[in-house]
Amino acid sequence: MYNSPIDRKHSLLKIGPERPEKERKNEDSHLSIQDRWDFLCPGEAFMTIKEKSKIMDKETIDKSLERIAHEIVENFKTTDDIAVIGIKSRGAHLAHRLVTKVERIVKQKLPVGALDITLYRDDLTQLTAQPVVHATEIDFDIDGKKIVLVDDVLFTGRTIRCALDAIIDFGRPKQIQLAVLVDRGHRELPIRADYVGKNVPTSLNEIVEVRLEEMDGKDEVVLCEKDK
Repeated sequence: MYNSPIDRKHSLLKIGPERPEKERKNEDSHLSIQDRWDFLCPGEAFMTIKEKSKIMDKETIDKSLERIAHEIVENFKTTDDIAVIGIKSRGAHLAHRLVTKVERIVKQKLPVGALDITLYRDDLTQLTAQPVVHATEIDFDIDGKKIVLVDDVLFTGRTIRCALDAIIDFGRPKQIQLAVLVDRGHRELPIRADYVGKNVPTSLNEIVEVRLEEMDGKDEVVLCEKDK
């Protein structure tokens, strides 16, 4: 089917339908949680999103990533075959932060990549279709690597399953572990995180909103509630 391994990997650079330019534009803009809800679920535009509480601030987020970085180093013993892959958008930013902290500990460079898994994140709504990988940014060979997959919020597990399928299609890693900033529960699949910044019990009517300096101009995690 493929003339070479390179052809195979190039064919995986875009998986799933190409998104319209308007959708890409909205994804990249710094929208509020209310704006994104209205964009993702126009049929529920009458529903408002209100903030309930701040569950992590800049210092807490940084300390959580620092702890996870040390846990990764302690767990793997050696970082020679470790690579980190973040799920866009905020998971990718967290992955770069995490890599910087690990590199500071081990005094060694780590490869880092990203997966672009559709705008429709399962933390925002359960009304959308199955997550689909649209593109990868992995410019290193993952065969035999120990991969740390990074995302901002772990919810049903469907986004993570999609990411795992994409990584396995892209190569043959020796191991894949999962690091998340927030685990809010309500799993629908047998998926758990190996590294967790904070466990946050939530109801299905609540939304965990991660805001990062790179995209939102500040670092914080807030708990929001859907209010009809």
